[in-house]
Amino acid sequence: MLDKLKRPKSVLIFILLLSFGALIIDLPKFTIKFDKPFKVEQSFGGYAIGWFGGKFVRDLQIKKGLDLQGGIQVTLQADMKDIAEKDRKVALESARGVLERRVNFFGVTEPNIQTSVSGDNYRILIELPGVTDSKEAIQLIGQTAQLDFAEQKVLEEKPLDNLTPEEKEKQAAVPPVFAKTDLSGKDLSRAAVTFDSKTGAPQISIEFTDEGAKKFAEITKRNVQKPLAIFLDGVVLTAPIVQEEITGGQAVITGQFTLDEAKLLSVQLNAGSLPVSISVLSQKNIGATLGEESLKRSLIAGVIGLMLVAIFMLGNYGRLGILADIALIVYGLITLALYKLIPVTLTLSGIAGFILSIGMAVDSNILIFERIKEERRSGKSLLPSMEAGFGRAWDSIRDANICTLITSFVLFNPFNWSFLNVSGMVRGFALTLALGIAISLFTGIVVTRTLVRVFYR
Repeated sequence: MLDKLKRPKSVLIFILLLSFGALIIDLPKFTIKFDKPFKVEQSFGGYAIGWFGGKFVRDLQIKKGLDLQGGIQVTLQADMKDIAEKDRKVALESARGVLERRVNFFGVTEPNIQTSVSGDNYRILIELPGVTDSKEAIQLIGQTAQLDFAEQKVLEEKPLDNLTPEEKEKQAAVPPVFAKTDLSGKDLSRAAVTFDSKTGAPQISIEFTDEGAKKFAEITKRNVQKPLAIFLDGVVLTAPIVQEEITGGQAVITGQFTLDEAKLLSVQLNAGSLPVSISVLSQKNIGATLGEESLKRSLIAGVIGLMLVAIFMLGNYGRLGILADIALIVYGLITLALYKLIPVTLTLSGIAGFILSIGMAVDSNILIFERIKEERRSGKSLLPSMEAGFGRAWDSIRDANICTLITSFVLFNPFNWSFLNVSGMVRGFALTLALGIAISLFTGIVVTRTLVRVFYR
């Protein structure tokens, strides 16, 4: 008997530690401090861990979707006139991927980016939760961001001896003409905002790939004491004079940048240029569908759902119901902690998925407890009935939850298959439902079984 209890008690200790950790993350305000060299500070909205002077900070607020906090919605039209018809869908998906990288690099939480094709109309719908500056958003996603390096063309000049003074003055005033080289933004491996050591002005430091570094070295070698122009979408950013061959695979783009402009350009260069030209069809600011008060009411509805399920379990199963209710509390703590840690962007549909998962969280307990009742009615004693109840109910629990997880996977559509859903709202529902199912498997089987083995004697 003692050997049988040792393992459940060790699992119980693990469950208690896990629940305590989840509670720390969930609480609105809580602070822990340790003396040097280890220091931990926990508070609402995030935590900071310092070790010998270093610090790691993580934002732990629940993220809200477009329908809960508002934001910006932009519809883009892709120009496909220069793209072969058979390649247009691929180009549209490639453009969507570039835009998604740009938005993610810029720090927007859980953007919703969808493509649609209707006849000759190839469009991209972008929803940016929490973004209020529409001008900045358009600059971020609306530019092609094609970076090119161009060298000065050699022009045929008339001998100066044969020119009049007026003609000499005109020839000297002719601006240099540049020709594009084979070096472009595709040869970049990284771009970052830095500051000029003398003036403090923002600039863009760029690093080339190995192949790009070879091209850059060759171009600078043949253009010593000549200008090398850097173009962005056909506009000259800068045209410095090359002093010597540059072999390190690094360069700096300078110009009259503000800090925001430099950051925006670095994001665009890191994400890559768009494979097609795009234009803005429409843009609008979206107000939150639910206000702060309505959001609180939705969360209260979730808590009420938990309480009603707990009362039902207590009324139907007595002491077993109490243990199931404890497992349900653990479920709630872990779920909320994961919402903050992943983080999950909470939307209206996500709240619906969470509330639905509450009811499903106790399905496994109901199956197990009914099995235990059947075993007891057949004349078995308590311990064999409990073990048989858990063992025989497992197959049904596993199959039912796997079916729900498969459905959630299809709804979430992680591979962006065009014949399946790509809606952000449906994905929010699928994600919260799948998380709820996965957590309920742990709390319904591991937590409940451990509690029953230790306390139901």
